[in-house]
Amino acid sequence: MRVATFNVNSIRSRLGIVLDWLAQSGTDVLCLQETKCQDPDFPEAEFRSAGWQVAFRGEKSYNGVALVSRLPLENITAGFDDGGPADEARLISAEVNGVVILNTYVPQGRSLDHEMYTYKLQWFKRLHAWLERNASPKQKVLWCGDLNVARTALDVHNAKDKSQHVCYHPSIREAFEEILAWGFSDVFRHFHPDEELYSFFDYRVKDSVDRNIGWRIDYLLATPALAETCRDAFIDLSPRRREKPSDHTVMVADFDL
Repeated sequence: MRVATFNVNSIRSRLGIVLDWLAQSGTDVLCLQETKCQDPDFPEAEFRSAGWQVAFRGEKSYNGVALVSRLPLENITAGFDDGGPADEARLISAEVNGVVILNTYVPQGRSLDHEMYTYKLQWFKRLHAWLERNASPKQKVLWCGDLNVARTALDVHNAKDKSQHVCYHPSIREAFEEILAWGFSDVFRHFHPDEELYSFFDYRVKDSVDRNIGWRIDYLLATPALAETCRDAFIDLSPRRREKPSDHTVMVADFDL
């Protein structure tokens, strides 16, 4: 089963890129983030006419998550279930072929002194609690998405200058590690342990893809029972090289189920 994750930065703007990539990539499940559209405006018909099942939650102009699958999507849930803000446009899950797929778009945080950074730290804690309630490390669980954190210096260009950035500050990396300790491993790093490869390239940086100036803030994280079936993981830069692309590109992993 091939699973991919892609922050599309507006699904309606990037629909052609997504459908073209799906048609040639051999992907079974695609996790989308930052779809930026209300549910009535999601291009569900276009996906279904191309043979894909979809589940999605969105809101106007911001956030938004979706699952696109060749295989049946079962036990679909969206948002937190802890009595706080549900944040349905940031979290959606489903079971596919015996794998629980959790697709998230973690808040970026804006600045260290902004209330949204506090919310980001709390968001990770809430996600940890969600996992404790709704899943087990003994299950086959895949946590995907734009997590807005670079785990190590390998995951961001010129890391020494990023220590005060909301996606690389020690406090957010510590929060990330706490969730990983629940039972996740980074399957991409298993196959690329020492390579500086990125999934996000800022529009404002000239020739950022060709110069390899970016961040890896998109992840495919697997529990042990699933990680042991992973046969490959990689970043596909081709969508980022298309005309009018997202600032992110696609990360892919193959599992022998």
